Amino acid sequence: MPETLENIVAIDDELSHRHIDLDPAGYFIIYLDLEAKLICAKHFTNVINEQGLAVDPETGKVIPAKGKVERTQTTLFTGRTAKELCVKIFEETDPCPVTMLDHAAYLGREFMSAQKALLSGEDYVQD
Repeated sequence: MPETLENIVAIDDELSHRHIDLDPAGYFIIYLDLEAKLICAKHFTNVINEQGLAVDPETGKVIPAKGKVERTQTTLFTGRTAKELCVKIFEETDPCPVTMLDHAAYLGREFMSAQKALLSGEDYVQD
């Protein structure tokens, strides 16, 4: 039986709620700069505590998963395409700011979603 768009969306929605281990090298906030026509990825460092929670290395406070957090990124990566952004992060940055394969796969998916939104004029919301 062929998958419907509704079924495919349901699969991804369910997978978006699974547990994931956090990358000890940090996390990214992804957004579009529509004026410059760029995909932007702010990289933030963190430390993972004994409970598996991300902690701000400067303050020692747990970084909440939801809500606004006032932190300064370690690096801002930008690219005109998902591939360009991936090359900058994974091939040209030493040391690479991503240490887990599942995190790399997630970023690739998100950068492709951001690229699609940039090209179509849709809103982009990071999963």
